[in-house]
Amino acid sequence: MIAFTKRNLKLYLRDKSSVIFSLLSVFIIIGLYVVFLGDVYTDDLSDFENARELMDSWVMAGVLAVTSVTTTMGILSNMVRDKENKISKDFYVSPIKKAQLIGGYILSAIVVGIVMSVIGFAVAEAYITANGGSFLSTMNMIKVIGLIVLTTFMNTSIMYFLVSLFQTTNAFATASTVIGTLIGFITGIYLPIGMYPASVQWIIKVCPVSHAALLFRQVMMEDAMNTAFKGIPDNIVCDIKTELGITYEFGNYTVSFTQSLVILLIAGLVFCVLSFYSNRRKG
Repeated sequence: MIAFTKRNLKLYLRDKSSVIFSLLSVFIIIGLYVVFLGDVYTDDLSDFENARELMDSWVMAGVLAVTSVTTTMGILSNMVRDKENKISKDFYVSPIKKAQLIGGYILSAIVVGIVMSVIGFAVAEAYITANGGSFLSTMNMIKVIGLIVLTTFMNTSIMYFLVSLFQTTNAFATASTVIGTLIGFITGIYLPIGMYPASVQWIIKVCPVSHAALLFRQVMMEDAMNTAFKGIPDNIVCDIKTELGITYEFGNYTVSFTQSLVILLIAGLVFCVLSFYSNRRKG
């Protein structure tokens, strides 16, 4: 399985266009924020002295949630090409077990997702501090790394299950474009979740990927929020957090940090099991 994992990593890194395309959604989000959305969002919170740091942390947290979606999907394109070119049939008649092949695809995607997300985190911190913000505390950095690992595991499991449904690279490319376009809305980056209709908000709140964005925001924005919301009435702070998707509420019930963590873990395990079961049946 390790040898097969290395093979997938080499194929992914060899195709520079695939690497760039898998990061395209991330580049688009950052570009839109830097050029257009940053000033708009900051002006809306101009009453807070560190509004820029607050919103920089908000959008970069969303970027981290998105990165492991697009990059894992990018490397999983190897699986689709193997099917289309009938290479997978050669693997099936070899001594290697099918479970090891599946594990090789998943493990290589997890490695890429984690590495790209860590690089993205470093870039995010550099961007925030360059705009006058401060570095995260050591504890919060450790929390972000932990979230990166858990989020990448979940997103890899979901992306593997979805990608396994495609038989051609054309179908995969179309799906990648659609997912890359929707992911910014699902995670509430292009528009804060509070700006969507109630029905759309409900859909976003039950989506596991959006909970990853929520967790990253709660950690990366913690220090900035402590400063910005000092002396602000709790009801106003609660409204702002709900509007920006920092907390999720279902009626009068607020989803806790631990519950969002459990959602990520369960989603990852469920889709991982579904992926193994579905692909073993196809064999």
